Amino acid sequence: MNFRRIVKVSICLAMLSVSTGLWAQNESRWQNVDINQQNREPRRASFFAYESQDKAQGFDKKESANYLSMEGMWKFNFVKDHNKRPANFFAVNYDDSKWKDFPVPGLFELNGYGDATYKNVGYAWATQFDPNPPYISETNNYTGSYRRTFDLPTDWKGKDVYFHVGSATSNLTLWVNGKYVGYSEDSKVAAEFNISKYLKPGKNLIAMQVMRWCDGSYFEDQDFWRFTGIAREVYLYARPKLHAADIRLDAGLENNYRDGVLNYNVSLKGGKTDVAIALFDKDGKQIAEASGAQGTIKVPNVKAWTAETPNLYKAFITLKNKQGILEVIPQKIGFRNVEIKNAQLLINGQPILIKGANRHEVDPDGGYLVSVERMIQDIKIMKRLNINAVRTCHYPDDPRWYDLCDEYGLYITAEANLETHGMGYGEKSLAKFPEYLLPHIERNEGNVKSFINHPSIIVWSLGNEGGYGINFEKAYDWVKAQDTTRPVQYERGGYDSKTDIHCPMYVDYQGSEKYCQSDGTKPFIQCEYAHAMGNSEGGFKEYWDLIRKYPKYQGGYIWDFVDQGLRDKSPITGKEIFTYGGDYGRYPASDYNFNCNGIIAPDRRLNPHAYEIQYYHQNIWINDFDAVNGAFKVYNENFFKTTDNQNLTATVYANGQKLTVVEIPEAKGIAPQTTKLIKSDALKYAIGEAESKHAKEEITVNFAFASDGTEALVDKGQVTSRQQFVVSEYQFDKLEAPEMAEAPAKNGKMQAASNIEVEETNAYVKVTANRMTVTVGKATGMIDYLDVDGEPMLKFRESMKPEFWRAPTDNDFGASLQKELRVWRNPQMKLTSFNKSVGTDNVVLTAQFDMPEVKAQLMLTYRINTAGEVIVTEKMTTDKEAKVADLFRYGMQLQMPETFSKLEYYGRGPEENYIDRHSSAFIGKYEANVKDEYYPYVRPQESGNHTDIRYFSIFNPATGKGLTFESNAPMECSAIPYLVEDLDSGIKKEHAWGQHSGDLVEKGLVQLHIQQRQYGLGCIDSWGAKPMEKYRLHYADREFTFKIKAK
Repeated sequence: MNFRRIVKVSICLAMLSVSTGLWAQNESRWQNVDINQQNREPRRASFFAYESQDKAQGFDKKESANYLSMEGMWKFNFVKDHNKRPANFFAVNYDDSKWKDFPVPGLFELNGYGDATYKNVGYAWATQFDPNPPYISETNNYTGSYRRTFDLPTDWKGKDVYFHVGSATSNLTLWVNGKYVGYSEDSKVAAEFNISKYLKPGKNLIAMQVMRWCDGSYFEDQDFWRFTGIAREVYLYARPKLHAADIRLDAGLENNYRDGVLNYNVSLKGGKTDVAIALFDKDGKQIAEASGAQGTIKVPNVKAWTAETPNLYKAFITLKNKQGILEVIPQKIGFRNVEIKNAQLLINGQPILIKGANRHEVDPDGGYLVSVERMIQDIKIMKRLNINAVRTCHYPDDPRWYDLCDEYGLYITAEANLETHGMGYGEKSLAKFPEYLLPHIERNEGNVKSFINHPSIIVWSLGNEGGYGINFEKAYDWVKAQDTTRPVQYERGGYDSKTDIHCPMYVDYQGSEKYCQSDGTKPFIQCEYAHAMGNSEGGFKEYWDLIRKYPKYQGGYIWDFVDQGLRDKSPITGKEIFTYGGDYGRYPASDYNFNCNGIIAPDRRLNPHAYEIQYYHQNIWINDFDAVNGAFKVYNENFFKTTDNQNLTATVYANGQKLTVVEIPEAKGIAPQTTKLIKSDALKYAIGEAESKHAKEEITVNFAFASDGTEALVDKGQVTSRQQFVVSEYQFDKLEAPEMAEAPAKNGKMQAASNIEVEETNAYVKVTANRMTVTVGKATGMIDYLDVDGEPMLKFRESMKPEFWRAPTDNDFGASLQKELRVWRNPQMKLTSFNKSVGTDNVVLTAQFDMPEVKAQLMLTYRINTAGEVIVTEKMTTDKEAKVADLFRYGMQLQMPETFSKLEYYGRGPEENYIDRHSSAFIGKYEANVKDEYYPYVRPQESGNHTDIRYFSIFNPATGKGLTFESNAPMECSAIPYLVEDLDSGIKKEHAWGQHSGDLVEKGLVQLHIQQRQYGLGCIDSWGAKPMEKYRLHYADREFTFKIKAK
């Protein structure tokens, strides 16, 4: 089927849909794939027409006399099953006095009607009926009926009046004054109806009906909450009979991207009239004008638009006749070019990097209702995290979002509301059946025609996870015919399909590099990658190492921006929680917390992994640091702006203590994509002083670029780029063991050395030295009690024990590690021997264990010296022939009373960090409260770890007493107010009540983890991929030594 035939099919169907009133009233439209709209206005660019240029100046339609809000409370009736909807409710004389009041916009499930449903793979009705398009059941097909009256403004007489609904899920049927007006599907593009002929002077009645599901729902199987109702803006507006039906503004560049070219086309409805366009710069100065319904405007030396430099011009399109102005339409215009050359995506000739994120339109309280304030907050966070691009997954967004992206500078891959994931990618994919061509075309039409004038949109996406077939190929042809200025992409078809960009999802490092080394001629930009579910983003560094290495690898869109949890209260604790799939309803279709994959939390807090993303997305880098001479190179990775709005400082530390801050003004004025060598005498002197006065200490230098506050939504002083360099490394204590003599067992008290006292019974050996008392049980081989100045450091009868397990993360569950590694959760440990050795200034207690389930031997050695220090060695010897699973961690754990609530540590912080996610956490001295160390992920899991620890102290703030831990090499530590078992979901996540951090009950303790290493987190995906090989913790001989000191 060629493009012309597609258009003919569309026209014929549109004519058929309005041919008779009887057909218009046909109730089967909601499960008829050939009827996706009736009497709906043709798709057009998103704009508002004002009555004068004065009114148009502010771009605020609410100030126009042509606007009448229809938001607020409507009369509302809800039925669970569609076949129980009220008959003739749209009649003027229908009695709605007993109906409820309901907000518009508003969603059924968030206002007490029906159950919120989340589903990833498979349709929302998965527990109701099997997919069989276009069949939709009436059972549990929530249906809401709405009624509202309004007074028609008297000055609207003689004008066309339109009803605008920004978003209705899953469909919208409309009546005015008892008469059927029309019908619309596609829940993410505005539906507009000309209701002029149904109106009368004075009071009028509007009635609407919205269904949970219709045949269009087969094309809306996205990975998000499945709500029902109306979102976005709802209003009436008036237009003169003769008005602009549509506007096309193509603003590009020519003459080596120096000069602007604006090709404009105004389509008129209702006749012909004079059209004028005037172009103004940001200062309000008119720089160009033209007349006629179409034409070209040239702008020499134009200030081009990019995400880095979002320069916008204002255009005012005026329609007028002999009587005066008919209407004025304001538009903001950005001049820019998008091209693909030499396997690279170019903006204004530059091969930009896509530091992107997928963003669902979701709010923890409003669901699909996202306020402009929330949108601006999201953009501000993106700026903070150095995110420069957004994929509108997986549907068009609120039109105001595109306005904001134009204004503040974000690149957009704009996606159509088209996903048939529940039908699979194989032979049942609706992409393969010509009878489903029309929805594929129409949904791309709604995307492209609505938002074609936005400079922020640089790529069109045909949809998501809908298989591949003839329908997507024809959709590609349709979009390319409509818009020759932008590339078009679609993921499922693969490299050889109709896609201008190779845009796969979740390709690992090896696969990414393989494409980069191939002769592929398409840019490589992953549409989804680095799955940010729960405690994740381990290995993000390695993706960006590749992106910065290979020119055709230009980045990708992280999945995804924000956790989709809904704000609620725990039935267990009453605390705030964020709910997810399966938390509502008796037989929910659910994929549990798979909708919580965010860089940020539902309430817009930064999840801990956000800082790693911020770090590797940053746009200015320090290279070739020569500490001796205070010299280094600054590389400006931006493509269009200098470093003029950045202030560089270098802060020098000795063992984590700040010594001095050096300002480096020479870092200003660095051109895009260039490197500058800087020599700072002040920095050279500061480092020299530090090394001289702190010769045996670790010297670090932290560079930081901070904004001067001139960039919109970026606060003054906000750090945009930062790096740490170690000048002099930390000197770890070697913790070497002295020669010892074995002492025979002897009950009672004995003096081992001048400052060590040993008490031995049949049950234990207790060693006291200085302030420390250590009691090791002869039956356990563990430190059962640990006292400082007579104060117990351990919970009563809770020994310090070896530890090999962690509470599985979401990525761990995805890779089935909670099963594969389960032998390490609580492996059997049989004490086979216990020995005591006494030296001149040491007592050494040694316990040997057999671990038959993991085919290993474990030796624990406790060496107590005269200073009261306890040197612990945990040595595991493995069977070299055995095949045993990896370990989650290797170290020791101890439980302490909750009064030990304060931490001081020297290592990486302040955010939690892991072996494969710690670049953004700089080495330093930090203080923290134990209660804040557990990060409340939506679903409980491993949390609070710190790597590269030099020392780790925990103490009672009331007394100052506690414990300090040190090792002979960098170690990992954490202290949180929960046990591992509190955070461990078991073999499966699925429970009668989902697990949430707000459900956790504090047990009056602190669990402290002192470990040599912990398994990495990974980020390739959350359904099978493991961390990179180098970040795993394989079954092997291991030895870990650390020291415990009294604080």
